[in-house]
Amino acid sequence: MKNLFDIDSIFFTVLGYPMSYLEFFGTVTGALATWWSARANIWSWPVGMVSVSIFFFLFYQIQLYPDMFLQVFFFITNLLGWWEWTHPKAGEEDRRNELRITPLSTRNFLLLLAGGGLATGLLGTIAENLHAWFPILFNQPSAFPYLDSFTSVMSIVATFMLIRKKLECWYVWLLVDLISTYMYFVKGVKVLGIEYGFYCLIAFVGAWHWTREYRSYSVPAA
Repeated sequence: MKNLFDIDSIFFTVLGYPMSYLEFFGTVTGALATWWSARANIWSWPVGMVSVSIFFFLFYQIQLYPDMFLQVFFFITNLLGWWEWTHPKAGEEDRRNELRITPLSTRNFLLLLAGGGLATGLLGTIAENLHAWFPILFNQPSAFPYLDSFTSVMSIVATFMLIRKKLECWYVWLLVDLISTYMYFVKGVKVLGIEYGFYCLIAFVGAWHWTREYRSYSVPAA
């Protein structure tokens, strides 16, 4: 039996592109989870847990180490998000008795971005030296130490915003997805790059849908 967690185990080939099991199933479950997030659907969280588990193995094998560690964080935050959305505090619930969408204050948004910039510098320095510090575990240098670190850090920021249903999370996701699309194409995981290009569109949909739902809260129910 093939090792399904080996990126060299090919599921099928399309137009000359070899599709691994890891890339295929990670892409499908990730796309489904992201679409459901844009629609504020609670099922985005458990499906997301499946996706990040798959991507953990993929990113290790293509030397995107910050992205690899990020999947552990995502697994935990998928659990937190699932709980937060289904157990809103009194006064935070919407018509479905789930957490309401709310905007982030300008001050807090800027603080998050500034903190993200500082964390990117720190994580990038670590990623740049992993192969020197731990050559047995990381036998090749990080592909994009600072760019990959930026998307990892801002993904963390966006995820916490998503857990609390903060409207601006989709604009952060858009920036992350644009940069990730570039990195994945360069590293040769082209289907994953196409998926992240699709995520850019989902970010627009998420911003539009969440804005519309947020504005609907002030309209009395018929």
